[in-house]
Amino acid sequence: MAAANSSDSSIPSTPPPLSSSKENVTPIGSKLAELNESRSELLGRIQGLKQDLQSWRSNLDTQVKVYHDELSELKKSLNTEVDQLRSEFQDLRTTLQQQQEDVTTSLRNLGDVSGEKKEAQDTEEPNVSTKVDEAKEGES
Repeated sequence: MAAANSSDSSIPSTPPPLSSSKENVTPIGSKLAELNESRSELLGRIQGLKQDLQSWRSNLDTQVKVYHDELSELKKSLNTEVDQLRSEFQDLRTTLQQQQEDVTTSLRNLGDVSGEKKEAQDTEEPNVSTKVDEAKEGES
């Protein structure tokens, strides 16, 4: 209509006849009713989706909190076990060092005793061999 008005500016625009205006109003009213109904349905769906999303977030937050609490408990438990194992290993290390020192001391003492026996054998052997030699000489 704007193109027609701009090309022919001498003809004034006339309103459409009254009967055609009524015919146009009826379909517009039904279209508005359809659009309002569709809008209401969409708003209802959006509200439902918002509630679903909020519920999902709430459930997710709850689950995350539960998992976080469980992990915290597991961490505490593992830390306790690690501390206990460290203590046990330290006790074992101390025990092994003490046993090593005891074995070293025993070996030194055994070495000293063996050395004394060897010295005693060394001093006895010439006497024994001398006695054997003397016995052989006496027989001849």
